[in-house]
Amino acid sequence: MNADVSCRVAWADDAPAIAAVQVRAWRTSYAGLLPADLLDALDVNEAAAGWRASLQAPPDARNRVLVALERNLVTGFAVTGPASDPDLDPVSDGEISDLTVDPHQRGNAHGSRLMQACVDTLVADRFTRAVTWLPATDDETRAFLTAAGWAPDGAHRTLDLTGDESVTVKQVRLHTALG
Repeated sequence: MNADVSCRVAWADDAPAIAAVQVRAWRTSYAGLLPADLLDALDVNEAAAGWRASLQAPPDARNRVLVALERNLVTGFAVTGPASDPDLDPVSDGEISDLTVDPHQRGNAHGSRLMQACVDTLVADRFTRAVTWLPATDDETRAFLTAAGWAPDGAHRTLDLTGDESVTVKQVRLHTALG
């Protein structure tokens, strides 16, 4: 194992790097799913301000942002916390609400390290089950999660990204037992 790679809890100072990874990843991963003008409008500085605020004052003590690092370079990030769906128990059900690897860093095991860090964090926070949502058409992420022991639990939803139903994303929920 390369000693120069790791995962840790994010600091507020990581906000610009997290935002840069997020914008690059969204522009790559959602290119065929979301309108180009929506992706072009993503602003790294605006996203960084949101990440900084979130990191400085999380809504729950169990909300965490984790970063994958290669040396001091943020190569990906993940967000964990209590599950937010009304059919789940926020005491026992945790959620990975985001797991993103920089498109330039994919294939270097950063996603696997982040996933393991998420599971370890959720277990440490005493969750016994984890869920995550992904676009129904994201076969690559589904294959990654299925190989790691996740499975669909039958839940699905449609996100309205613009509020006027002009841009929607169909998602499926996957789950796994923890511990």
